[in-house]
Amino acid sequence: MSRFAHPAGDRHAEMLPHERPPQAPADLNRINPAIWPRTSGRTDGALTVGGVDVRDLAREHGTPLYVLDEQDVRSRMRDYATAFAGSEVHYAGKAFLCKEVVRWLKDEDLGLDVASGGELAVALSVGFPAARITLHGNNKSSAELTRALEAGVGHIVVDSYDEIARLGFLAERHGVRPKVMIRVTTGVEAHTHEFIATAHDDQKFGLSLNTGAAAEAVRRILALPSLELVGLHSHIGSQIVDTAGFEVAARRLATLLVQIKDEHGVVLPELDLGGGYGIAYVEEDEAPDIKRIADGLREIVTKVCTDAGLPIPRLTVEPGRTIIGPGGVTLYEVGTVKDVEGLRTYVSIDGGMSDNVRTALYGADYTAVLASRESSAEPMLSRLVGKHCESGDIIVRDCFLPADLAPGDLIAVAATGAYCRSLASNYNYLPKPAVVAVGDGETRVIVRGETEDDLLRGQL
Repeated sequence: MSRFAHPAGDRHAEMLPHERPPQAPADLNRINPAIWPRTSGRTDGALTVGGVDVRDLAREHGTPLYVLDEQDVRSRMRDYATAFAGSEVHYAGKAFLCKEVVRWLKDEDLGLDVASGGELAVALSVGFPAARITLHGNNKSSAELTRALEAGVGHIVVDSYDEIARLGFLAERHGVRPKVMIRVTTGVEAHTHEFIATAHDDQKFGLSLNTGAAAEAVRRILALPSLELVGLHSHIGSQIVDTAGFEVAARRLATLLVQIKDEHGVVLPELDLGGGYGIAYVEEDEAPDIKRIADGLREIVTKVCTDAGLPIPRLTVEPGRTIIGPGGVTLYEVGTVKDVEGLRTYVSIDGGMSDNVRTALYGADYTAVLASRESSAEPMLSRLVGKHCESGDIIVRDCFLPADLAPGDLIAVAATGAYCRSLASNYNYLPKPAVVAVGDGETRVIVRGETEDDLLRGQL
């Protein structure tokens, strides 16, 4: 069987439904606006993002290349600001953070969540207001806490008894009284991958509601005059597309708020329900409606607190993926096209798990298209793979690409703005790609690509 044929026949008929390959799309050249950046399309057959032809991007900056649509990202920041008006929106920097993205956040008047001293350093380096920063992390060092106290970050989310004691000591020594929240594991297990579900008890984050650890954390913080307890924090997971899990988590947090009021006579004014909202990666995915989520969360918090006889706390949410993910595209050049008789065609590109580990890490799905031209060739069941020495080095497990695909063609993978560059590595000594921002037909580098000299620097 030639690689130009579509694998079919008895082997597929014997498969269970979930084992069968996906159905070929009606149009391999289509750029679905629910998956690709809002400014993307095709001009003269080639994919364009932000008014820039990807062929020009590849010629100027090389591949692999991360492309970030500034208009798309900023518009999603504004969508959140509008939908959650009256509440706090803090961008989860772990999704992707660099100086330029921090400047966009500053311009759009959003807050920022950081999860390390390094992320905090990026924010402070461009003058982001420290009062709009929240520091997260399950194992914050004394140096990280000290830097946060010295900078005057708005909130610190405590994650353990050890941290409460450490932070209380440092705050007293520095003569400050930081606002703190307790990260509560509510026992809500979001319908997501095990590695990105974060609210069940058997994991590293937070203090359990079920075991009484969260209530004990309240007692310990209230006993320290150097700390100001202002609220509770919950994060139930990632890639979540409905509000059902948030409703259960909010109800359980409200129970703790009542317990705090009854035991200590304290009413906490803030409630942070985290983030984790999903995006569309493939045709079958449903992109969440941000306004519907905002209205739903407000209704949930209002109802549970009213039922519990509590004043309505100020709500905070922490979107990351839904702001930065859809605006990102990764460009690759095709190197080897290898048919495996009767199965599929392996299309090897010049990047791989070093620039996108999500497929290898937790089985993520993506949409890929031939980006440098259009094609009327028949669809070819393909596996888009990288150049690393790992059989699990897969970018897209099953996708359809044109059967006339050839070395030198450009492939674009959609929705790679979140957790691709931020999780990138130098495995096999591959340099990390550059990040370019595009908009109104203009291009600028916002993160320089690494060179071999960068990889050797620091070695003795």
